[in-house]
Amino acid sequence: MSMHWYVARRVAWAVVATYLILSITFGLLAVAPGDGQTAFAFKAATQGGDVDEAQETFDEITGRDEPLLTRYKNYMVNMATLNWGWSFTRNQPVLDAIAQAYPYSLMYAVPATLISIVAGYAIGLYSATHQYTLTDYFGTFTAFFGISIPNFWFGIMLILVFAVDLGWLPSYYQTGRGVWTVANAKQLILPIIVLSTGAIAGNMRYSRAEALEYVHADFVKTARAKGADDWRVLIRHIFRPALVPLMTILVADILGLLFAGAYITEVVFQIPGLGLLSYKAIIQQDTALVMATTLIPVFIAIIGNLVQDIAYTVLDPRISYGDR
Repeated sequence: MSMHWYVARRVAWAVVATYLILSITFGLLAVAPGDGQTAFAFKAATQGGDVDEAQETFDEITGRDEPLLTRYKNYMVNMATLNWGWSFTRNQPVLDAIAQAYPYSLMYAVPATLISIVAGYAIGLYSATHQYTLTDYFGTFTAFFGISIPNFWFGIMLILVFAVDLGWLPSYYQTGRGVWTVANAKQLILPIIVLSTGAIAGNMRYSRAEALEYVHADFVKTARAKGADDWRVLIRHIFRPALVPLMTILVADILGLLFAGAYITEVVFQIPGLGLLSYKAIIQQDTALVMATTLIPVFIAIIGNLVQDIAYTVLDPRISYGDR
């Protein structure tokens, strides 16, 4: 089997997986008891509108007055054409709401991801090559500390210490301060710390465990005997083979940072990003917005796993193809 055929098969499977996930999502939405109609009607009633007319309008907007098969066909077409519906709580298209919220998530999630990967892998490799030293024990302690503490508690403690008691940093995020400004950077420090702490600990543990399998391997001893310096041995002969299994947790780590951790972090610091947007949509029963914010991490997971599978073929020389 050639490498091109392998990649084509993985891409085809990603398309099939996306279709199945969209179909399952539609089925769950079709049988879900809370479809947002009640919340839409209540909002209309509080503004002096007619409840029955509001319910009919909601059915027309969402297409719930059509047969199930027609709704399914329209749903799949809308997903393919990026027509993801209307958010009645924000009174705008769903994609516009996501486009406005996502940059706020990226402003702290991207730095936290890079810090967690670089710092976690570096500490793990250093601990593996200096096993049973004081620095190794300190790195292990840091890993257990980062994994053990809940993000919401850690965020609140940081706010109490650095915002309330010391007054060094803002206690919550304020919009309108620009992107590349000192004021914006200061209010992103605490969210980045909260989001990256647990991820650094996880990456450190995994990278240390994987690197320990190669520290005393024969090919590493041979490289040292040939005169290879410590940096070349660490990067080329230890880190590269250890990176192959580490790729399996990299996608999950990024997803956890961007989405699972975003819910807690953005609620605690009131960052108007994707996590807070999804949280408010769930509370307000905005079905279209909930569906979109739920499907985005699913799509990223599919794409991430596709990239991960392809990366295996590049990083692992043991995988052989006819045209390699």
